[in-house]
Amino acid sequence: MLTLYFYHDPMCSWCWAYRPTSDQLFASLPDSIHRVNILGGLAPDTDDPMPQSQRAAISGYWHKIHGMLGTEFNFDFWHRCEPRRSTYPACRAVIAAARQDREEDMIDAIQHAYYLRALNPSDLSTLETLADELGLNTEQFATDIRSRALDEELHEQLRFAAQSPISGFPSLVLEVDGKLHRVRLDYQRHTPTLRHIDELAGAAG
Repeated sequence: MLTLYFYHDPMCSWCWAYRPTSDQLFASLPDSIHRVNILGGLAPDTDDPMPQSQRAAISGYWHKIHGMLGTEFNFDFWHRCEPRRSTYPACRAVIAAARQDREEDMIDAIQHAYYLRALNPSDLSTLETLADELGLNTEQFATDIRSRALDEELHEQLRFAAQSPISGFPSLVLEVDGKLHRVRLDYQRHTPTLRHIDELAGAAG
């Protein structure tokens, strides 16, 4: 069994842009490949409002991605919310949901909340609302997302990402015979990436 690591952050706009293609890719993986999500943690905890220059830069990325790939964004976020450059809470929410076997559902919920519903996943209140909407055990979720053990689990994933052969998010790495091989990523088609995975896996055989 080979392992494909997917490095992401639920509040990474390029991960949102890659979502349609990554869904196709993951659905096409052979049974011999096991996928594991690794959280990248783009921005640590902070209560400070995002500076105007950073707001302009990140909203600019959204416009660039929309122009390049047609990815949908709700730009009302920048007027309705008080943005903070803090993605760790959303990352913890993914781990907390994973403890209830709903990891993928929470990733999807956070992305839709942030990019389409103009909600702020940097806020615990937003994340708890999403957990409730998903039908999770909200008491367990609220306890887990604040726990030291869960935070340690997040930082284990961050350390693994920092030691991996990647340069940003999203990224894909295939582990073959204990070695990590970076996989080429195409935002518009999943087949070139699938072929590269097949080549790396075949070289192992």
